[in-house]
Amino acid sequence: MEVIGQTSEGRPLKVLKISTGGAAKPAVWIDGGIHAREWIAPATVTYLLLQLVEFRHDHPWLIDDLDWYVLPVVNPDGYEYSHTTDRLWRKTRSAGDGQCVGVDANRNFDSHWLEVGASSDPCSSIYAGSRPFSEPETKAMTDFILSRRDEIKVYLTLHSYGQMWLVPWGYKADKPDDYYDMYVLAEQGVEALERVRNTDYLLGTADELIYTSSGGSDDWAKEKAGIKYAYTVELPDTGRYGFVLPAAHIELVGQEVWEGVKGMMLYFTKNISV
Repeated sequence: MEVIGQTSEGRPLKVLKISTGGAAKPAVWIDGGIHAREWIAPATVTYLLLQLVEFRHDHPWLIDDLDWYVLPVVNPDGYEYSHTTDRLWRKTRSAGDGQCVGVDANRNFDSHWLEVGASSDPCSSIYAGSRPFSEPETKAMTDFILSRRDEIKVYLTLHSYGQMWLVPWGYKADKPDDYYDMYVLAEQGVEALERVRNTDYLLGTADELIYTSSGGSDDWAKEKAGIKYAYTVELPDTGRYGFVLPAAHIELVGQEVWEGVKGMMLYFTKNISV
């Protein structure tokens, strides 16, 4: 475990590395909790960690062939605030210059920052910040990823809700030149996930499935960090509970996403990784 920085309120940002050691292997990055109210995301990341660590002997190839970097909660200040004060709080908790607090961390990355689907109004829920990486959370996370950009081959960020597996770009309708490659790998994950209990996930770009927005972490990971396979996974549900998914769903979602990650990485290790 490595502390890669601190939040605006002084909480540590902790990245866990799961590895057998030795020479660097192709690595997977997973994060959750960029948006404070999306509690199912950190819970699911924690479930994935449980499988990777406590049950590693059930699937040794995942550790033998890959390294894993995991940041369970990107926005711990907002996450805490959503527990103590405002259940539906979305942003960070940086003070800013006026009466309104916080930045939408998923509009704060240096990828077509503030071009579309983001706001320059500090009181907006999609406020992109005063500049790219104005937030210590996004700055620490991206500095860490860039320091390991030669290792990290797959980027996964977990959000909620909607049951979608999103492929860049998020900031425009045009698709990357290698979209088909990205789609095929994601398809392995979606198909494996859906086999668990027939939960339906949509697969496509954010522009196709939800909305267009810039400054997102997945676009940044692909465009600026050079990580070819970068995805956002929007976890359940599709609206009945929304952000307030009952705790009874945590393990069910975790089981599905775990199978999805395994299915995707099995294809990656057999057909892509060199």
